[in-house]
Amino acid sequence: MNARLGITVGDPAGIGPEVVLRALAASDRPPADTIVYGPMASLLDRAQRFGLALPQDLGVRVVDVASGGPIALGIASAAGGRAAAESVLRAAADARQGRLDAIVTAPLNKESLHAAGYPWPGHTEMLAEAAGTPDVAMMFVGGGLRVALLTIHRALRAVPDAVTADEVRRVVRLVHRELPRFHVPRPRIALCGLNPHAGEGGLFGSEEQQVLRPAVEGLRAEGVEVSGPYPADSLFVRATRGEFDVVVATYHDQGLIPVKLAAFGHAVNVTIGLPFVRTSVDHGTGFDIVERGTAEGTSLVEAMKVAVELTRRPK
Repeated sequence: MNARLGITVGDPAGIGPEVVLRALAASDRPPADTIVYGPMASLLDRAQRFGLALPQDLGVRVVDVASGGPIALGIASAAGGRAAAESVLRAAADARQGRLDAIVTAPLNKESLHAAGYPWPGHTEMLAEAAGTPDVAMMFVGGGLRVALLTIHRALRAVPDAVTADEVRRVVRLVHRELPRFHVPRPRIALCGLNPHAGEGGLFGSEEQQVLRPAVEGLRAEGVEVSGPYPADSLFVRATRGEFDVVVATYHDQGLIPVKLAAFGHAVNVTIGLPFVRTSVDHGTGFDIVERGTAEGTSLVEAMKVAVELTRRPK
């Protein structure tokens, strides 16, 4: 039986509709019963502009989501944010009601989302609320790395206050619980330090000594195979060489830069902890290239493959 995938087009002012159309037409798209959620007008526009097949031409159903207003390409807008958010929320509702096995999302724009009046800074937070669970985390897979994030979308100056022992314990426990679905029955988890050289014994910051290391010691006492905190400038090299199965990074760019350097266009964003599978692309809305017709569907195809594979594994 094929997996049932819901694909959301993201912000229709960006490359999402084009990426979705290219991924659906890709020869290596995984077999699945697929539904696309998003404005039909945006899909039709991109198909006409770039000579692409529509989902219906490929045997894929579309759930048309109205934007509530005109959408100008390459520009953040409330209309674009509303269409993106409503597409995700409708897909999430279908997943919660058992009509979908997984959701695969194209990128949305945070500015558009805010302009439309939504409180979430991104997909992860939106889906956590839609699913009724706060216990989720963002994890990227690609280039020989698995990287989960301790904090996600927040200003860098706000990160140290958000790196708490409770949050370290929550995310590491979640990674420990979820990694068996990725064929890692007993994951070796490495925690990244927050400061340069992991604080250098307190010379460059106290978070490692006061927060991170005590949290690691407590988790190890529970039987979780976690170690660190390690300096970020060498930890990812050690992980790619096979010393660790997953890295928990303390903030967004610390974790995403190495993954995207190693596998941009092929990495996959997975939200762990949801009651359904959710994967996503590793890139943004591409407002600067939306009218060129050069966007690729590679990352979305990879996200579809991971989603299908995860639906076959017991949670």
